Parts: sequence; structure tokens; C-alpha cells
Amino acid sequence: MAGMIQQMKQAMDLRSKMKKMQKELEKHVVEIKSNNGKITVSVRGDMTVKDIIFEPSAFEDLNIERLQKVLVTTVNSALNASKKAASAEMQKMGGLAEMLGGMGA
Repeated sequence: MAGMIQQMKQAMDLRSKMKKMQKELEKHVVEIKSNNGKITVSVRGDMTVKDIIFEPSAFEDLNIERLQKVLVTTVNSALNASKKAASAEMQKMGGLAEMLGGMGA
């Protein structure tokens, strides 16, 4: 019975740590500019897009296909940078593997 109570306590502690980590990740924002500097994408650590900002000149000589490609590339770059930043933040906070380490003990 004591083992079961201990496991439930560890599960509750893990849930609390994971919620804290999620809140911390939401605070971290990565900002990436397109190669031409006309589009800026900001992504939070929880992989949500915060902002997409276009320079007015992005619409000069409007080639919609080119604009779409630049936007997709910039969003993907921002998401990748955010994943790396989130991973580094998780390492600083102890990492998920370390949190799970006590679950079976």
C-alpha cells in the first residue's frame, strides 16, 4: 500500500513539474527573419506561432507563389529554432527523462 501511495505522489509531482515546464516554454519566443528580411515569424516554446510580420516591401512586385514559399520556409525555420530552444530549456530544468527516472523506483 505504501508503494502505491508513493507512486501516486511521484505521478502528481511529475504532473506538476510538467505543467511548470509547459508554462516556462510558453514564455520563450524565438524570432526568425526570412532570408530577404521581409518576413518575421515569432514562435513560442510550445510550438505556437505568436506573430507573422510582413515588411510592406514584401508585397511590391507581388509574386504570390514566391511569397508563399518564403513564408513557409520562414515558419519552418522558426519552428525548428523553437524546438531547439525548448529542448535546451528542458535540459536546464532537469529534462523529462530525469523526471521520469523516479517513477518506477
